[in-house]
Amino acid sequence: MRVILATVAGCLLATTAFGAQARALSQNDRQVCGWGAQIAAEAQQAKLSGVTLYATRKKLQARKFAKPWMRMTAFGITEQTYNSRSRLKPAAIKQTYYEQCAQHAVAKN
Repeated sequence: MRVILATVAGCLLATTAFGAQARALSQNDRQVCGWGAQIAAEAQQAKLSGVTLYATRKKLQARKFAKPWMRMTAFGITEQTYNSRSRLKPAAIKQTYYEQCAQHAVAKN
């Protein structure tokens, strides 16, 4: 019972800490993390569907990006997603990516 209470307390602290961090994110950081999370989710969906990395990269190459840095970043995110052994659903990948990106953005500021 103590272990469960300690775990619940730890989760509440982590949630509270993350909530405070989320407020510290700038609008730009939220947009960049959301964009990257979407790219990761799309890559995971393609990977789970059996689409090759080559085909996914080719599709990204034809895609229009708003900023010059986005294309190479999308390639990097896609490559890392394909190299991962994860079989998580795309929605879980999207959430995990966003949370880790947000933590990184808060830490660098």
